[in-house]
Amino acid sequence: MREPNDPPRDRRDTACLPGAGAGAGSRPAGHAVTRAFERFASSVTTWAGSPVAFGSAVAITVLWLVSGPLFHYSDAWQLVINTGTTIITFLMVFLLQRNQNRDSVALHLKLDELLAVTRAASDRLIGIEDASEEELRALAQTYVEMAQRAAERGDDEPGGTRAEMADTPPES
Repeated sequence: MREPNDPPRDRRDTACLPGAGAGAGSRPAGHAVTRAFERFASSVTTWAGSPVAFGSAVAITVLWLVSGPLFHYSDAWQLVINTGTTIITFLMVFLLQRNQNRDSVALHLKLDELLAVTRAASDRLIGIEDASEEELRALAQTYVEMAQRAAERGDDEPGGTRAEMADTPPES
């Protein structure tokens, strides 16, 4: 925990970014296939959440429904929509999960940065996403108790003096 008068930590803003090494230029780090997959996954997930994608799905479904009488609602007619939706769903799960993982890591890094530069924040929260379920519950209970004490006192800041509470380990 830093004291309010401590100088700010050294910043490595450019050194920790992908591709920031000497001679790397603006190209992100990683294998060419990984970079291509990242671009593809990002493009597909952006498109999949668009009104055009939704409209296309509705149009395909309506077209399939309207074609039912032409094919006498046969098993093959039903198999077309079942197979198509199963394949699309199967592939989209991986693309969406990849994008979700990347967004989650980026969000955690942003939160870690805010914790690192906020003097009153507890440094032990940096990287807390890797803690066990038991550790997370114990820490959550600590903050619930801090909030209850603050409510009893009528404080705006949970825990009263945040500097004293910030680095107090949660009790198990």
